Amino acid sequence: MCDTRPLSIETYRWEAEFERVGSRAVRKAQDECRRLGVPNVYSHNGSLYYEHADGSLSTVDPLENDPSA
Repeated sequence: MCDTRPLSIETYRWEAEFERVGSRAVRKAQDECRRLGVPNVYSHNGSLYYEHADGSLSTVDPLENDPSA
């Protein structure tokens, strides 16, 4: 059964705070990966995209044949 009561303003404030904290954490992790030369991986329409430290995108996993990975 679905509750159809409107959400309180406090609930919206919590949601905004969680989103702010989560977005900041994601940006920090992405920046660290770029600094370390580790590709960031994104999924879009069922395909994986690898963002390299220089900002270029590829659909080929750059670590696929790397024995140290």
